[in-house]
Amino acid sequence: MAEELKGAPVAKAIDERSKADIALLAGKGMTPTLALVRVGAREDDLAYENGAVKRCERVGVACKKVTLPEDISQEALLAQIDALNRDDAVHGVLLFLPLPKRFDQNAVRAALSPDKDVDGVTDGSLAGVFTGSGEGFAPCTAQACIEILDHYQIDCKGKRAVVVGRSLVVGKPVAMLLLAKNATVTVCHTKTENLPAVVRGGEIVITAAGRAKVVGGECFSAGQTVVDVGINFVDGQMCGDADFDAASQTVAAITPVPGGVGTVTTSVLVNHVVEAAKRQCGM
Repeated sequence: MAEELKGAPVAKAIDERSKADIALLAGKGMTPTLALVRVGAREDDLAYENGAVKRCERVGVACKKVTLPEDISQEALLAQIDALNRDDAVHGVLLFLPLPKRFDQNAVRAALSPDKDVDGVTDGSLAGVFTGSGEGFAPCTAQACIEILDHYQIDCKGKRAVVVGRSLVVGKPVAMLLLAKNATVTVCHTKTENLPAVVRGGEIVITAAGRAKVVGGECFSAGQTVVDVGINFVDGQMCGDADFDAASQTVAAITPVPGGVGTVTTSVLVNHVVEAAKRQCGM
């Protein structure tokens, strides 16, 4: 059976790093603060908001909820984001996406300062990931994948890595983060021919396709490490993009769903807020 790469120990280690930095910031009279900007009350947004607030409270990051009505105008939303950009007491902003369809989402994303974009949704933050400049922040879920690999001492250098999925939220940025760790990366998608053969050739596999168990048993080979980003529901049960039962009979290690990447993501978010505060005061 494969080793389960559980997220809880990884999240705990990240939280401890955050707490140590928060103690240093306290000595400078600064409390890292996250603003959560939510339009309307989508159920998934509320669930993530609750998780983020609890993690912030546990670690010592302050939260400012900016709850906006569903019918707010784009101009008013842009004004709110501008105010947060200029507020030195706010170090990170989490903008819940997607916005209602009537908004120009690209314009709203562009309005947020990359310095405060702790979830990597702006073009500036993504440019930092793709160029390796260190500016902005990587999308939290993509960074969570790397944190898991690092925590379990899985060396990416020279390894063949296969990413299934090419979204700007996970697939593309995690491919760049793996390249930065000197992996040789292949990105797969819906048009990839003979997907199982390509995935079998990977030593590290990141599944981020957004479809339940789309990466089946025929995709895996001995010795692989599989990081499953997927959160799907089948018959009321949460499952990943990888067929966990099939994979665990073959691969060396795999993240569970639930209890894997998702557990780490909010800790990464909070750590990004702390890092943003450190940058602001020159640490």
